[in-house]
Amino acid sequence: MTGLLALSLPILLSAVLVFVVSSVIHMASPWHKGDYPKLSNEDRVMDALRPLAIPPGDYMMPRPASREEMRSPQFLEKFKRGPVMMFTVWPGGSMSMGRQLVQWFLYAVAVGCFAAYVAGRALSAGAPSAQVFRLAGVTAFVGYSLALWQMSIWYRRSWTITIKATVDGVIYALLTAAAFAWLWPH
Repeated sequence: MTGLLALSLPILLSAVLVFVVSSVIHMASPWHKGDYPKLSNEDRVMDALRPLAIPPGDYMMPRPASREEMRSPQFLEKFKRGPVMMFTVWPGGSMSMGRQLVQWFLYAVAVGCFAAYVAGRALSAGAPSAQVFRLAGVTAFVGYSLALWQMSIWYRRSWTITIKATVDGVIYALLTAAAFAWLWPH
């Protein structure tokens, strides 16, 4: 068994590596460029929605108030007519991503902590690098990828976006595994 404190360096290094590589993947490569296509009538849609002053949050429409309403002919017709959607409204104003970047880094630290916990509970100091790599990598993959699949299963998010994000998760898991295998206490 290896304690979390002894694994603080691989936790932090893996978070930094994931942060840097994810920034490159999202900003310098075309990999995610087409994930969210632009509406051909974007200005009209924005002009139509703006006066409604929809507060920031997650929404679905049409949205029944109860199970009974969901089965009603009126609701079924509304659903059939469409549009049917789930959407997130962000607050307007600044496009600053500082808060999200800090949260992403802290998330990478959290994934590293879980990888450290799992590998640290199973392996002692001096464990073979391959075992460290395997345990830390699988745990990091679960942290970075598996929950994304629920969005495609339940909320019909594009499977292409989910698969791309899963591939990203594999890359982040490999970086995490490599940092742990390299810096595992002897």
